Amino acid sequence: MEVEEAEAEVESNRDNVEVAPALISVHPDQTSVAVAVGPDLRVFDLLSGCAASLVDECGAPFHKDSIRAIRYGSGGKLFVSAGDDKTVKIWSTESWRCVCTVSSEKRVSAVAISEDGCHVCFADKFGVVWVVDVAGSDRKATPLLSHYCSIIPSLAFSPDGRFIVSADRDFKIRVTNFPKNPLSGAHEIQSFCLAHTEFVSCLAFVHARECPEGLLVSGSGDSTVRLWDISSGALLDTCEVAAKAGLLESNGEAEEHSHAVTDLCTTLNGSLIAVAIQSLQGIVLLSCDVSAQTLSFSKVVSIAGEAFVPTSLGFSPGEGKLWMVTGVSSLPACNYPPLARVRVISGIDVEQEPVVVRDDDIPGGERLLETLQGSASVDESAFLAAAEAVKTAMCNLLIKKQYPADNRESRKKTRNDRKLKN
Repeated sequence: MEVEEAEAEVESNRDNVEVAPALISVHPDQTSVAVAVGPDLRVFDLLSGCAASLVDECGAPFHKDSIRAIRYGSGGKLFVSAGDDKTVKIWSTESWRCVCTVSSEKRVSAVAISEDGCHVCFADKFGVVWVVDVAGSDRKATPLLSHYCSIIPSLAFSPDGRFIVSADRDFKIRVTNFPKNPLSGAHEIQSFCLAHTEFVSCLAFVHARECPEGLLVSGSGDSTVRLWDISSGALLDTCEVAAKAGLLESNGEAEEHSHAVTDLCTTLNGSLIAVAIQSLQGIVLLSCDVSAQTLSFSKVVSIAGEAFVPTSLGFSPGEGKLWMVTGVSSLPACNYPPLARVRVISGIDVEQEPVVVRDDDIPGGERLLETLQGSASVDESAFLAAAEAVKTAMCNLLIKKQYPADNRESRKKTRNDRKLKN
């Protein structure tokens, strides 16, 4: 099917689309790179130059539905994957053996690993954040805090480990003190960061010596990136990234939610922030002045020659490379397997000009692309339709809908979020 027909089909089935974006995560030392697309978890070992052999006593496939969150711990020893199959898998990156599988009552939307690597937290579709004691003998999930029936797209620990930050689709960012005994729950709220006018889609921290807890940056469906002091919840600065990237119409308006921020990551100790925006074939780079506590637009790095709208970003500090992926778990009305395309930008430095790396020069080369993409070559005509499908699915997931009373009972019967039976 031609891409134009696929896009039209996506639009006509707007309310029924449920797809998951491709995700990417990079080891802190760039020793491995992981991509998740649909239920597939693909890991490439950059040290050995081949695909990592994942081992799970539960057997393959490791996940039976779309993966919604992946993350390396800050120390690089742990990796977590979780998603719509209501399982959270904790992996050792030394052996790539699954050391623990945790069942969730609901679909999982976000994960985070504590700075000391002792605890894994995950958020479910109903806004509950759970904690798992990785070092303990009983690795069952325990409720930590709740956003009360509001989906949580992003979780993050502060650099000093004192706070866990959760963002929801009701425009809120909650900063909670992470207790010494988290299995008893987290009851002390430090602050709320309130200024976004649409769902908050992603969080990241800017590391700063003068600020041990770091400065928080957030991206949203309101097309902004905001900088926060988490101790007080004060808004420090705002950047209208869609406008800066030239995505708005001449009248300064855009189709509602068409330029949502989908992901962001901090680089070079936070002096630069890479931002992915729906509809932008490339990324926006922002400069962060930690001393002045301000954000400023730096540049747009475009991906020329192909339809590449990043769905997820990852950064390797040691190498100064920004890793990006675009793709989708499935493409409505098209007989495509899970789609993924990986690109890399080098020279992510305040004083350098970023360069989009050619496929031949990507670390790991063709073997890496075959592993992470499923094939070294990709059907580029499908990726614009994939980007549109991801945009639609993100709106369907994170924007609340009002259903007629006669539809509610039928939706309850068909939903996939009922409690698991013991």
